[in-house]
Amino acid sequence: MTTVPGFSSCLVGDIEVGGGRLTIIGGPCLAESKTVVEDVASALMDLCALYGYRYIFKASFDKANRTSSANPRGHGTKAGLELLDGVKHRFGIPVTTDIHLPEQAAEAAEVVDLLQIPAFLCRQTDLLEAAAASGRPVNVKKGQFLAPTDAKNIVVKLKSAKAKGIILTERGVSFGYNRLIVDMPGLEIMRSLGVPVCFDATHSAQLPGGAGSSTAGQRDSIPALARAALAVGVDALFLEVHPDPDAALSDAATQWPLARANELFEQIHAIDSARRALG
Repeated sequence: MTTVPGFSSCLVGDIEVGGGRLTIIGGPCLAESKTVVEDVASALMDLCALYGYRYIFKASFDKANRTSSANPRGHGTKAGLELLDGVKHRFGIPVTTDIHLPEQAAEAAEVVDLLQIPAFLCRQTDLLEAAAASGRPVNVKKGQFLAPTDAKNIVVKLKSAKAKGIILTERGVSFGYNRLIVDMPGLEIMRSLGVPVCFDATHSAQLPGGAGSSTAGQRDSIPALARAALAVGVDALFLEVHPDPDAALSDAATQWPLARANELFEQIHAIDSARRALG
């Protein structure tokens, strides 16, 4: 396929995503509390240091895309961004969050180092252009309805808007009702677009809307999905991690337990190291 001249790596704060070293983008789904965000950030930062990975903390300040309007969205923009700012300055690490409206881009960019575009909004031109105009790099989750080749249009839009950096994230493709599958060869197609590619191992384990008023999931499949993507080759791995997933206010079915994080990192390290050894 025809490639789009782009960024072989992306600078997020002082971290290079791409360039031959794995980056972990991880944290709780929602910025629930100071304790939750700081406990997860501290643990993942230590694990990334242990295994030699770069680390970007992630949490949402507003979950505008809940299955039901009765589900919690967060503490509001100001309080949510303050929690992210606290993590950034306490631990000295880059942070990222998702935005849902163009007018959120500039405000979030005052705090975060990377703006994330949700999968269902990946074709929203106004949102993409506002994110690019913020001066922050942009991570776009490829929609569940898009083919890997369709991601080229996302890259073109962001480059035309003079984005400071671009990352594409795969998070599964709709396969019938309440099901997702992952097209592993599609990761290589996305990488051919000249931008770093991230694999979202936790959202790819979802069963969207599978619990009626909330999303269900298959948490036990997360390690296998991560191993497969790492074997193909990705620049970053996206993981939602929570101290008590079953009690989490969002994505309870597919957040990985913090107490088992090292178990998952051991598998990540084994497969990533083996693939890189092959060149």
